[in-house]
Amino acid sequence: MISYLLRHVRDAATGAIVDARLADGRVDLGPSIEPRPSDEVVDADGRWLIPGLWDAHVHFDQWAVSRSRLDLRGTATADAVTRIVGEAVLENPEDEAVIFGFGYRASVWPRQPTVAELDAVTGARPAILISGDMHNGWLNSAALALVGVSGIDGLIDEDRWFPLFAKIEPHVPDTASAVRDAMQAASARGVVGIVDLEFAANHDVWPERLAGEPAPFRVRTGVYPDRMDEVLARGLTSGDALDEHGLVRMGPLKIISDGSLGTRTAHCCDPYLDAADLTNARGVQTVPAPELRRLLGLARGSGLDVALHALGDAAVGEALDAFEQTGARGSIEHAQVIRWEDIDRLARAGLTASVQPAQLLDDRDVMDRLWADRAERCFALRTMRDRGVTLAMGSDAPVAPLDPWLAMAAAVHRSADGREAWHPEQSLTAREALAASTDGINRIRTGDAADVVLVDRDPFAGATPEESARNLADMPVAATFVGGRATHWGMQ
Repeated sequence: MISYLLRHVRDAATGAIVDARLADGRVDLGPSIEPRPSDEVVDADGRWLIPGLWDAHVHFDQWAVSRSRLDLRGTATADAVTRIVGEAVLENPEDEAVIFGFGYRASVWPRQPTVAELDAVTGARPAILISGDMHNGWLNSAALALVGVSGIDGLIDEDRWFPLFAKIEPHVPDTASAVRDAMQAASARGVVGIVDLEFAANHDVWPERLAGEPAPFRVRTGVYPDRMDEVLARGLTSGDALDEHGLVRMGPLKIISDGSLGTRTAHCCDPYLDAADLTNARGVQTVPAPELRRLLGLARGSGLDVALHALGDAAVGEALDAFEQTGARGSIEHAQVIRWEDIDRLARAGLTASVQPAQLLDDRDVMDRLWADRAERCFALRTMRDRGVTLAMGSDAPVAPLDPWLAMAAAVHRSADGREAWHPEQSLTAREALAASTDGINRIRTGDAADVVLVDRDPFAGATPEESARNLADMPVAATFVGGRATHWGMQ
């Protein structure tokens, strides 16, 4: 394997110009390192060296295929969506393939959509549209028949929606090519690791797709309760290697304990502010407390970490109860709104808050409408960090792009459209945001795994949060290394 000697890199943590050798999977830093015959010597010309970036919450296949789907983000009405879909049909009137669209958020629409209006622009061609938070779907009659569903006249809610992913997947064109492209794109943004929480047998999918080749980044594979028995039967525990290179490892048990803001099903302590038409004014706890305790107890006894989706503050409270009662370890995923006292419980329990800051860019207006009475407790990153909670940032891609730089920018400025920052008192600094995006590594030291990134600019530049966020959002990545192996090379 090639070893690299990177001359004249700037250690981003200290600002010092040093040399860095990447050999045998490890980093060696020094003021002037003598080259070896096996070294490929590269003049980094003062580029900044940072720890490799992680995305702590990804649905990788969904992200991969969403990149080529009809873009429905920002649509203000159901009519706006049907116009986009209708235009796509007219562009290729002879095409019979399923139309896939992604990104609508029906909770902000003045009325809810119907199957009939989607039928009117698609005819017999199947259309499968997926919400921006992935918690509901809008299918026309042809698509409903394709997946064997009847009795639906509008959106498919999350209880019925999630089980349909397996039925939809066979109709997705060329997933393998989309996955390859998405892997390259992630490496080009400095990604050295992901936690993949796709709705699949990820512990088998990743080794099979790599076919013995080393992965372009480290992967921790999540498993859901419906596949937990097969993982337990094989004796797999979190951290176990699943491939010969040790890059793909067993990750956590993923549990979805409540819904989402967009579907108004996140389980909250107080009613949604427009709850008049809701059967469940406070959202839905989809996994009752006894079942949560059973699953977490099973995970603890089996050596599995737990990634527990709890988006609303009541769901976070239930999740913390279950962690405390069972002694399970792991993370609360999302914690989009949280009670102040539960932040302290989160810290005491030693749990990680796995958060997705870029989602606030889409959700701020919805939160101001539905959660205006609790908005100061939404995406409470500053308070969590100050009270000792470990933060791990991610995207929940495809809900937000798999781009840690965008997540960092959102955490720092909490706006991306020219408006004032949304609750700026909860912002992080660029250094704090980077630390939360690097799997717990604040700086590179000799002997660390050679999962490092070279960038063209100072990641901590910017006199104001807005300037800092702009600097982060489009950060040029010159090279990415995983275990000392170059997975992206953009240097001239």
